[in-house]
Amino acid sequence: MTQIGRDSLNTRRTLDVNGTEFAYYSIPAAAERFGDFSKLPFSMKVLLENMLRFEDGETVGEEDVKAFATFLAQGSVNREIAYRPARVLMQDFTGVPAVVDLAAMRSAIDALGGEAEAINPLVPVDLVIDHSVMVDAFGNPQAFEKNVELEYERNRERYEFLKWGASAFRNFRVVPPGTGICHQVNLEYLGQAVWSSEDADGEMVAYPDTLVGTDSHTTMINGLGVLGWGVGGIEAEAAMLGQPVSMLIPEVVGFKLSGKMSEGITATDLVLTVVEMLRKKGVVGKFVEFYGPGLSSMTLADRATIANMAPEYGATCGFFPIDAETIRYMRFTGREDWRCDLVEAYAKEQGLWREDGTPDPVFTDTLELDLGAVVPSLAGPKRPQDRVALPDLGASFAKDMAAGTFARERENAETRYAVEGEDYEIGDGDVAIAAITSCTNTSNPDVLIAAGLVAQKAREKGLNSQPWVKTSLAPGSQVVTDYLEKTGLQDELDALGFDLVGYGCTTCIGNSGPLPAPISKAIADNDLVATSVLSGNRNFEGRVSPDVRANYLASPPLVVAYALAGTVKKDLTKDPIGKGKDGEDVYLKDIWPTNQEVKSVVEGALSPAMFKERYGQVFDGDERWQGIDVTGGRVYKFNPSSTYVQNPPYFEGMSMQVTDPQDVVGARALAVFGDSITTDHISPAGSIKADSPAGEYLQEHQVAKADFNSYGSRRGNHEVMMRGTFANIRIRNQMVPGVEGGFTKYIPSGETMPIYDAAMKYKEDGTPLVVLGGKEYGTGSSRDWAAKGTILLGVQAVIVESYERIHRSNLVGMGVLPLQFKEGESAETHGLTGDETFTIRGLASLEPRQDVTVDFERADGSTGSFAALCRIDTMNEMHYYRNGGILHYVLRNLAA
Repeated sequence: MTQIGRDSLNTRRTLDVNGTEFAYYSIPAAAERFGDFSKLPFSMKVLLENMLRFEDGETVGEEDVKAFATFLAQGSVNREIAYRPARVLMQDFTGVPAVVDLAAMRSAIDALGGEAEAINPLVPVDLVIDHSVMVDAFGNPQAFEKNVELEYERNRERYEFLKWGASAFRNFRVVPPGTGICHQVNLEYLGQAVWSSEDADGEMVAYPDTLVGTDSHTTMINGLGVLGWGVGGIEAEAAMLGQPVSMLIPEVVGFKLSGKMSEGITATDLVLTVVEMLRKKGVVGKFVEFYGPGLSSMTLADRATIANMAPEYGATCGFFPIDAETIRYMRFTGREDWRCDLVEAYAKEQGLWREDGTPDPVFTDTLELDLGAVVPSLAGPKRPQDRVALPDLGASFAKDMAAGTFARERENAETRYAVEGEDYEIGDGDVAIAAITSCTNTSNPDVLIAAGLVAQKAREKGLNSQPWVKTSLAPGSQVVTDYLEKTGLQDELDALGFDLVGYGCTTCIGNSGPLPAPISKAIADNDLVATSVLSGNRNFEGRVSPDVRANYLASPPLVVAYALAGTVKKDLTKDPIGKGKDGEDVYLKDIWPTNQEVKSVVEGALSPAMFKERYGQVFDGDERWQGIDVTGGRVYKFNPSSTYVQNPPYFEGMSMQVTDPQDVVGARALAVFGDSITTDHISPAGSIKADSPAGEYLQEHQVAKADFNSYGSRRGNHEVMMRGTFANIRIRNQMVPGVEGGFTKYIPSGETMPIYDAAMKYKEDGTPLVVLGGKEYGTGSSRDWAAKGTILLGVQAVIVESYERIHRSNLVGMGVLPLQFKEGESAETHGLTGDETFTIRGLASLEPRQDVTVDFERADGSTGSFAALCRIDTMNEMHYYRNGGILHYVLRNLAA
């Protein structure tokens, strides 16, 4: 049942679609009163409809609607709105802690005398288990079965818990393991473009399909004309529980596309170009909307590829309007005819339909790209916005080596070293991992078919993958396997080692699994800069593999090419990839398919029946999933001996009474960071080292090293996760110069120790903590644990030069105060080293975006102060902060 407002603006109308009537909230009707909205960006029209539907005089009022007319007149407007998405999407890494929090809230509300079943999603929630499969086995036909078997062994406890959640909570569905990546399942099945549900009177209401997701790449669904973006698990839980997403009406940057892509250019080349352009433009916190004649030549899969990487170009979303291609894709992927008819009729009625000749919307700012100017590209070695044209990769790697980018020195970078027990040598720049992985590209049949054709042509020439390359194929959905097998291209990929390893997000999130022991040893013993080439969207330091220092994003066919070449030092546009069976040199151009070849194979390979069959029983799972027993009732019985799921301490000692925030007095710096500290640096991710605080905890609880699993799989246990916060192997804390990894200086004794250990010592001392940082703090995935771990370590405030949108919001949601240095100021300009004590007063009377004075005292007794901007941006966020966090706020409201 959909919630609606009071309709005092009288915009509710009726739409007849093939004899079925739907109520809807009319933008043209609103225009009669507030002015012509036809030139609003399409994404803004979706927000406007949300205001019309939920207008209640309290959370949404007439002034909110008027603000959209102001946007049209000025290209921007400073207005906070309360936005309510239609649904929530989760993956299991971020979903498990969200369900743990819901279970903990049920226990807490029970203790407060409330009704446990009041804690229940009020909007539809889909959780897709896609982040737990790891690439342990690879390069053989048994790899998939072996990896799935290991996945269930490692994660059975988590899966039991999630299955309990699916039975205990209403409006909550779980897509079992081995189905696909959440964003591709969303694109191919869950997303509807126009949603419909009954209101309180039993009337069907149609409205735009909107969502928030607990993964930043939720934006992929923007390619289907669905407005969605990533939020922290904390915000998602609030949305599930009926709380609006508090947001400022964003600026909208229009990205005009014209022309057509040239022969041999892939969607990946295009998106890496778009990422580079938009990062240079500066679109953090803004909507990006694509428009122009170039859209008409783009497939929906290409649009989704661009939309997927909105977090990489920094935007809240990368929106494509609904048009004829949207309807074609929906029909082709098995959506019902009535739904497709509704989408078209509704979009045309509401002015949400794009076609050639549609007038350009009014944007805050614009930029333009001729698709014909896109060239073959990769991105790396550490950031997705650092595009490198294919011919320049070797020179770029050499330049980074010479500049010390990889934090190691070597006189002769051409030396090669023996691999124990093998008849080959490896050296700097060798490709240790070549992975076709991630939602970005595995949703796109064109690039996957192209990868298969490269493999086929390479085999015809007699080429093979180099023996030191760990190869893997992890498709985003089972449909990929269907069309690769139908065309025979899966056999070609298998022959080069690209056997199916699982359906899920693998290498891109650090689930690349261990390298073969001799290769790992050779890399470590000789301090080699090994590389990876992956078709993912993330290549941040320490993310892909602890053995790999340079990571490059590339299209699936280029991933295959680099597996054949075995190194990133070659210029594949000029240098031979290898020698064929006839002894002649083979070049990339010899094995690269034409656009027409790709198109012909795609057209003959895919059919709507594939999608209908694969998604017909999408929630059933395989025999392993069906064999999991569900135990427990309305309140979950946490097992105190579990190392996977624990009741978090957020609600300990909580009462119904709200107390004012306490001033931060005499705080110590836990860490001082530079620019571009990402949530991958802050949040626990990847493998757990035995000598880390988390590894020691697990061993104390009788967990063998072989059973550590990953941080992601243990996100339901705060004891593991807080020990892994700020523990990334590549993070650099300026308080301990020359030391890499999660270490800090415990000021009272001057000792260097793990950040977790220092935090616990400060907790024993009763000393509050702050973190200092530079620009773009918190860039990266929407990781709730980057904020949860921060508060659990005792950090009361974070003071940096600028924030990424999601992480700033998450800090507020956990009760951490985000402060921002004034323009042109920084820890460096104030001479702060981390040896100081800090005091922040006046927090009980704090207002959004107010200046706050931070006093500090240096070790030598000298003092100083500076003004910082409070980055609690809205009154809704201030309510959360005063309650100690968003969960406390919701819990008190529901208990009352």
